[in-house]
Amino acid sequence: MTEDPYLFLASDPTGWQGTPLAVVGELECLDTPAVRAWFAAQGVSPASREVRVVPPEQTGLIPEEAERLPVPLSAEELERVRRATATDSVASAERDLLAFRDSEDNRDALLRRALAAGVPVHRIVELSGVDPTTLSSAAQV
Repeated sequence: MTEDPYLFLASDPTGWQGTPLAVVGELECLDTPAVRAWFAAQGVSPASREVRVVPPEQTGLIPEEAERLPVPLSAEELERVRRATATDSVASAERDLLAFRDSEDNRDALLRRALAAGVPVHRIVELSGVDPTTLSSAAQV
């Protein structure tokens, strides 16, 4: 896993890898010379169906042969990318985790549900604000 989000070209634009850039919306990095040059070299525009984006934790989904480019994203942009790439169950669990910050109701059940939905531990900690040791104990109940 890398620490950078990536743009890449999907060889099959109807495939599931990554999120189409058009779904995420405008990103500041699209105005940088490096990204504009990458688009020109690939002969595509940001609106092309082939252009996909993945957050750092999903770079393993990029096919090895795909043309790719690491891009800097703000925290808000990275959050939009993560939400766009999340499955419905993960997105639902993440919304609940964000709401959880203001409540302790059903904490352990919510944490177990998030784990079962496939929300990575680091995201659960980030969204809910719980201590990682609390998460471990909640998962064992």
